[in-house]
Amino acid sequence: MWTVLRIMAEFIRGFRALHFVGPCVTVFGSARFKDDHPYYILARDVGSGLSRLGFTVMTGGGPGIMEAANRGAKESGGISIGCNIRLPKEQLPNPYLDRFVVFRYFFVRKVMLIKYSYAFVVLPGGFGTMDELFEAMTLIQTGKIRNFPVVLMGRNFYVQLLEFLQKMVANGTINPADLDLLMVTDSVDEAMAHIQKFAIEKFELRPVPKRSRVLGETRP
Repeated sequence: MWTVLRIMAEFIRGFRALHFVGPCVTVFGSARFKDDHPYYILARDVGSGLSRLGFTVMTGGGPGIMEAANRGAKESGGISIGCNIRLPKEQLPNPYLDRFVVFRYFFVRKVMLIKYSYAFVVLPGGFGTMDELFEAMTLIQTGKIRNFPVVLMGRNFYVQLLEFLQKMVANGTINPADLDLLMVTDSVDEAMAHIQKFAIEKFELRPVPKRSRVLGETRP
C-alpha cells in the first residue's frame, strides 16, 4: 500500500510541475560525454535548434548529452526542463535547467519524458538511452501515443543498431513500415526540418513565447 501511495504521489508531483511547460521535445543520450566531445557539441546545437522552433527542451536533467541539450536551449532563450532520477551514485541536476523534478522510479520518469513531448531526439547513449528509444518506438508502433517524430542522431555510433533493425525486418519480427517511424541523420538542420514538418505542422502547434513563465524548482 505504501509503495502504491508513493508511486501515486510521484505521478501527481510530476504532473503538477510539468503541466504548464508547453509543447516539449525530449532529448535522450548519455550522461558520460564531456563538454568538448563532438556528441556534446551536437546535442547543444540540437537544444538550440529546438528552442528556435519554439519548443520547451526536456531531458533527464543530468550531465553529458542531457546537459548539452538543456544548455543549448537556455543559451537560445528557450525553456529548459529536467526530469532527474535518484541513483545510488547521485546524479545532480545540470546547471542549465529552469525547472527540474527528481524521481524515485524510472518508469514514472519515463512517463513524464514522453507525456509532454511531440518529438524525440536520440543521441548516442547506453542502456538507459536504448530503453528510452525503444519505449518511445513501441508506444508509437502500438498506437499508445500519436505518431510523433523520432530522430536518431549519430549515424556511425548506431550503424550496428540500424543493421539489427533490418535483421528484425528480415526475420519478420517487425514490419518494414516500422522503420519509417525512425529518421536517422547527423544534420541538425535536417532534424529540425523533420520536426517542423511532422510535429509543428502536423499537429498545428504554436511556438511557446520565450521565457514566458516563471519556472521554479520542484524537489521530492
